[in-house]
Amino acid sequence: MNYTEMVSETWRHSKLGSSPHVYRELVRYATLAASSHNTQPWIFKLEPNQIQVLPDLSRRCPAVDPDNHHLYASLGCATENLLLAARAAGLKGHCRFDSSKSGLVVDFEEAEAERSALFEAIPLRQCSRSEYDGVPLTPEELELLQSAGEGDGVSVLLMTEADQKNLVADYVARGNKEQFSDAAWADELKAWIRFNGKEAIRSGDGLYGPAMGNPAVPRWLGLLAMKGSFSAKNQNQKDRRHIQSSSAIAVIHSEADDIPHWIEAGRCYQRLALQAAALDLRTAFINQPVEVATLRPEFARAIGIGGRRPDLLVRIGHGPQMPRSLRRPIEEVVST
Repeated sequence: MNYTEMVSETWRHSKLGSSPHVYRELVRYATLAASSHNTQPWIFKLEPNQIQVLPDLSRRCPAVDPDNHHLYASLGCATENLLLAARAAGLKGHCRFDSSKSGLVVDFEEAEAERSALFEAIPLRQCSRSEYDGVPLTPEELELLQSAGEGDGVSVLLMTEADQKNLVADYVARGNKEQFSDAAWADELKAWIRFNGKEAIRSGDGLYGPAMGNPAVPRWLGLLAMKGSFSAKNQNQKDRRHIQSSSAIAVIHSEADDIPHWIEAGRCYQRLALQAAALDLRTAFINQPVEVATLRPEFARAIGIGGRRPDLLVRIGHGPQMPRSLRRPIEEVVST
């Protein structure tokens, strides 16, 4: 299949029944969740009446994510999709953190099938790295987003004022300065970029160039172009435009800085992003202020959340759909 056909096959709904293969279909829905650099750092172990969502540490990103925060948040994102899809299939999932596995265990029982608005939005959600139109969100939209982003020990701060956006843009710029000066960070990012469809199809993961607003080009040409344009200055100009064009900025933050809360933050993000997609809104990460460890506590104080950990930073607004990324085959992420 070509790239367009692969996207159609990846981002779709399917029939969910009670067949023995339904768990694999639940996993397919789970893999449509967000993950840092689209690394898809998860393994799903299928057991009778149970699916375990476990970390794949071979796919960690030590430069941008040295404490594995984003990796575990990604497990939360996948688990939220899994639970929504299970309910649509007539299964109610009970989720618990297993410290011995550093992962989640989801036990299932039969329940009435329920196709919620968030489930229906799973194939619609994407990180839309583009300018938005800046149109304010309605009070009803803000209320739905606020509710979706709340969790157990995790809250969401929605910022809509111009001075709040400028504050975020300033911290993003400081984050860019730190990250672009780190050669290991730059090399890691380049390693996860898929500059064209053939690269993306071959790996099934990574950051697809056109999804970030760049043309599809051979890898050698993409790396050559990055030599001339890859700078904090250029990224700051782009990020400031994107932030100022957004209708709202969401900061997901936790009361404790540990793996269970990182996972819960991922679940909250996924619900927030799905709710946005259900409202025909776009979302994109702007995580630089929470990725730079020395900047993170200062950013937390500046936005008024005190000693809580800001986990994920997301901009929200009306904008165009962007080209979509791919996912690895189910066979590569399932363990029995």
